[in-house]
Amino acid sequence: MSGVWVFKGGVVRLVDGESSRKVLVHIPTNEVITSYEVLEHKLSALGWERYYDDPSLLQFHKRSTVHLISLPKDFKKFKSVHMYDIVVKNRNVFEVRDM
Repeated sequence: MSGVWVFKGGVVRLVDGESSRKVLVHIPTNEVITSYEVLEHKLSALGWERYYDDPSLLQFHKRSTVHLISLPKDFKKFKSVHMYDIVVKNRNVFEVRDM
């Protein structure tokens, strides 16, 4: 993962580097995820379901696991840290690439 680790208010987090833009790619189809509609379709095919606990987030839960994917409601705020969360929870199905 590229970016800069920032320590602020007692929390360390990875901030996206501004030099390269990342995209989430669905490996079986080599399709770049361009919207939450496309992402939801791919995730639902893998057994993920919408989770409506927090109205400020778009969330997905897989019944057979304890995993929860939480994304900002606005796709424009979909960053590499969210992409890598999806990749880790769906190995060999998604990957993050430099654009």
